[in-house]
Amino acid sequence: MNQNILDISFKFFSRNVNSFAEAKAAKKNVLIFQGLVFMFLGMSRFAKQCIVFAIDSFYILFTVWLAFALRYENVHMPKNEEWYAYILAVLIALPIFIISGLYRSIFRYSGFAALNSVAIACLQYGVLYFIAFIILLPVGIPRSIGILQPLLLLIGIGSSRAMARFWFHPAGLSVSQKCNKENILIYGAGSAGIQVANALQHNANYNVRGFVDDDEKLYKKCINGITVYSTASIKAVVEKSKISSILIALPSEKRSRHQEIYRSLIGLGVHVRTLPGIEDIANGKISVSDIREVEIEDILGRDPVVPDSNLFKRCIDGKAVLVTGAGGSIGSELCRQIISLRPQQLILVEQSEYNLYALNNELEERIKNHGYGVRLLPILADVADREYMHKIIKQYRPETLYHAAAYKHVPLVECNPLEGLRNNVFGTLSVAEASRSNGVKHFILISTDKAVRPTNIMGASKRIAELILQAMADEQNGSGTCFSMVRFGNVLGSSGSVVPLFKHQIKNGGPITVTHQDITRYFMTIPEAAQLVIQAGAMAIGGDVFLLDMGEPVRIIDLAKRMIELSGFTIRDNDNPDGEIEIKIAGLRPGEKLYEELLIADNPIKTTHQRIFKAHENYIKFYQLRQYLDALEIMIADGKVDVDELRELIKNIVNGYHVNGFSSETKKISFIDINKL
Repeated sequence: MNQNILDISFKFFSRNVNSFAEAKAAKKNVLIFQGLVFMFLGMSRFAKQCIVFAIDSFYILFTVWLAFALRYENVHMPKNEEWYAYILAVLIALPIFIISGLYRSIFRYSGFAALNSVAIACLQYGVLYFIAFIILLPVGIPRSIGILQPLLLLIGIGSSRAMARFWFHPAGLSVSQKCNKENILIYGAGSAGIQVANALQHNANYNVRGFVDDDEKLYKKCINGITVYSTASIKAVVEKSKISSILIALPSEKRSRHQEIYRSLIGLGVHVRTLPGIEDIANGKISVSDIREVEIEDILGRDPVVPDSNLFKRCIDGKAVLVTGAGGSIGSELCRQIISLRPQQLILVEQSEYNLYALNNELEERIKNHGYGVRLLPILADVADREYMHKIIKQYRPETLYHAAAYKHVPLVECNPLEGLRNNVFGTLSVAEASRSNGVKHFILISTDKAVRPTNIMGASKRIAELILQAMADEQNGSGTCFSMVRFGNVLGSSGSVVPLFKHQIKNGGPITVTHQDITRYFMTIPEAAQLVIQAGAMAIGGDVFLLDMGEPVRIIDLAKRMIELSGFTIRDNDNPDGEIEIKIAGLRPGEKLYEELLIADNPIKTTHQRIFKAHENYIKFYQLRQYLDALEIMIADGKVDVDELRELIKNIVNGYHVNGFSSETKKISFIDINKL
């Protein structure tokens, strides 16, 4: 900050230097100015306020003298009753300025709001001064002084604040054009764009070079001294003004509109930032802290469907709810949405101490801020511990249980198959049996698209978990606990997904690693997935397999390209060898598929919700499944992995399981071209 001030001062004093002697004199002036700046900035706040108070007192007296001089058209020497005009001005002006808070502001950050406060204070003073002038002062003193002096004082006080901003804040006037680090355009000249532009005036790191808006009435107009450009002229403005960033300031617009804008900015070589939705901005007021990076959710996410309020509340409102895996990506978002639906109590079951601690603190804060009145019970537990899970469910008697606890990372589970099966299969069995024994009304399993024709242990383990619930639901024949499962694909931004990995690789300058040129995945935002899970669970009648509409699958290599471009970098490839970030094909990992599916059989059934479907899928009777589970449990207890034997056992349980990702059942599917989003 101080270095910027010194840079400006040197440019100011040396701008017309034509000789060595003049340069030397300019440098001397700079050193003197530097000393004054540092001396002033180093003073205590009280000392600075006293100096400003003294300067304002001088202006008050000087403007009274100047008003007399202008009125008499000669150099004025006050005499007799004229001194009362000076005394009256000081006695009225200074108390008003103090009450108005003119000495509480930080003058180097004075902006429009501060100048507005000066204007209001001077107006109040002017009215009182004129009234007092007429009532208290002798008739011989010109009454025009009572009007002229407040106007002169407004100019003087306002100028002093502007000069303080000019000298002590490099983002104040046109000088800031030379010292700011980053030239930016603001896309959107509405109230949000104007607010953020005003906020950026106090930030020396940014220089707002213009607005961009599609409203033709605003073209070439100026808002607070900033020009508004048309959307068609963005490229020319970026090149001419050396724009490095574009900020999307349209918090009220739909996601689809944002995606259109992102598309139009691809290829400009600029860093794109945005603001959160208007509902996420505190008090509707926008500040610099609200500016954030464009997330992949902004690019791939869909406009949400308004939830069915009856479905949304049915299994939660006023009830005791338990969430396993509460600290995970899906589990934590379920908890956030559940507390907003006002359950009686929410039981958080989580194996990770830190995740449970962090989530509990976050939820407590939300409950306090929104007055939800929900009781939280954070419990450290391993879902595969049958005895402990039985005690928890028996003691707290949840009516609804969301089972989100699972190991989900394909390569890690492939390397640790027995632990993956213990947690995902026997953890589900443990919680399901405890729920059935203790009267849980609704049990909802969070499943995955990797459970369909799995090629890895993780996917197979989740399919076995589904089979357990289907078999238990069949045994109950519609009575007791209502077991259901919700199957969906990848969620954006979850731990271990490609999106955080790509961000990290871009931050480190690349390369980005993609496992295959043609690999595709389904994506959904975490909040949308959690919202649909809650509604799907409320539809269940027992043994239901729900599928979420994931849209079209996305090519991962296209996702990587888009993330590079929106970060303001260029792609290095054969067509552009001078690009900044390279994409490397690393090869498929063990158990990884080229594509994922949501259906085992091609028979999705519509429900009352447009993004939730049902599937009728084959399952094994529980007495048959129990035999396989016993054999699997013995193998896990033994702890010695015979990979071929383990895979053979899984094949007997899971129809369609195969080790190679390229089975004979692989079929061609369409994928979405991210460049057309």
